[in-house]
Amino acid sequence: METKITLIIDNPAEPEVFEREMPTILDRAEVLPGLLRLESAKVWPKEDGTETPAYRTLDLYFEDYGSASHAVSTAAAAAFFEVLSSVGGTFTGLFSEVESRLPRSRR
Repeated sequence: METKITLIIDNPAEPEVFEREMPTILDRAEVLPGLLRLESAKVWPKEDGTETPAYRTLDLYFEDYGSASHAVSTAAAAAFFEVLSSVGGTFTGLFSEVESRLPRSRR
């Protein structure tokens, strides 16, 4: 079953520094072995101006759980996590089984 690793990235102390490093973060993620696709998303600001519960999400898709587990044990993953952490990217990581479905109107 397709597996994704979701990284829920906390609000960094210096968002501008984090954003400046996003291209490098994405470049490092793109070379993870077995990666099928990558999605990066920035959390919309709250309308009332209060801090968002997270800053960004990063979804890394793999063919299966074994491929995802292997990918995070490699030197490429170490380099990816190093650059993410170096710019204040604290995060929660989730491994999930992907269940995709089209809406009825698109079937």
